[in-house]
Amino acid sequence: MPTVNFSVPEDVKKAFNATFEGQNKSAVIADLMREAVERAQRRQRHCSAVERILANRVNAPRMTEAEFRAAREAGRP
Repeated sequence: MPTVNFSVPEDVKKAFNATFEGQNKSAVIADLMREAVERAQRRQRHCSAVERILANRVNAPRMTEAEFRAAREAGRP
């Protein structure tokens, strides 16, 4: 398994060591890295979806507020 080295502030190191005392810190770091990767990938998918939606809106049919209200009212029981 590869090794990764990071420089972190001393207070973060102390808090990490105190919080995860007695645990396999390599496993904890690996889990945190997985979570960070998943979060970044989810954020990228979200941004891509928003970009697609906005791009599709350019070609969406336009309607006035009055037309929108009339369509909304016509669809009500």
